[in-house]
Amino acid sequence: MSHAERPSTPGAPHLRVSNLREGLLRGITADHGGVGTILAHRVYRREDAPAGVAFIDLVVLPPHTSIGLHRHADNQETYVVLSGQGRMTLDGEAFEVRAGDVIPNRPYGEHGLANTSDDDLQLLVFETGPLDGAR
Repeated sequence: MSHAERPSTPGAPHLRVSNLREGLLRGITADHGGVGTILAHRVYRREDAPAGVAFIDLVVLPPHTSIGLHRHADNQETYVVLSGQGRMTLDGEAFEVRAGDVIPNRPYGEHGLANTSDDDLQLLVFETGPLDGAR
């Protein structure tokens, strides 16, 4: 059974954050050619080091919105699904994601994410890099 097929751990902190829209998130319309307006907040940006965590974003995809297929040239991304469910495409393979899933994406990996449900899909996106130490 793959990680994406496993049920979430009972009692794990996969709770909705009730006040996300109150001044915290900004709308991004049709991100990377997606559908609808997704919401995002830059939680962390590391400016003082050549490598390590570049940023951490809190992302909310309202029902039936999506981030279109795209690639990043030099950084690794890791998606951590906090709540909800959706469908991710990674290098041409589509699979279901839900709370508790952790999905790595390598540099140049083509990826996209859609909320296929009637509830918000909430996730953290960790970007590490640049991998070669250059800014």
